[in-house]
Amino acid sequence: MRINENTKIGELLEAYPDMAGLLTEMGMHCIGCPSARGETLVQAAEVHGIDPDDLLEDLKGFIESMQ
Repeated sequence: MRINENTKIGELLEAYPDMAGLLTEMGMHCIGCPSARGETLVQAAEVHGIDPDDLLEDLKGFIESMQ
């Protein structure tokens, strides 16, 4: 799965369940909420005061480390 700013949190967690811990460490404690699962990565970043580009870079780095 290739992720980008339009990837939804739910899609990301379905493809990479271990990503939940990383998102929680970043301050996204509501990832289990049904409405949060429908947010895009950019929307989630904005709500939590995280730079979207930094978020994507961190998530892609995490995925690369898993391979």
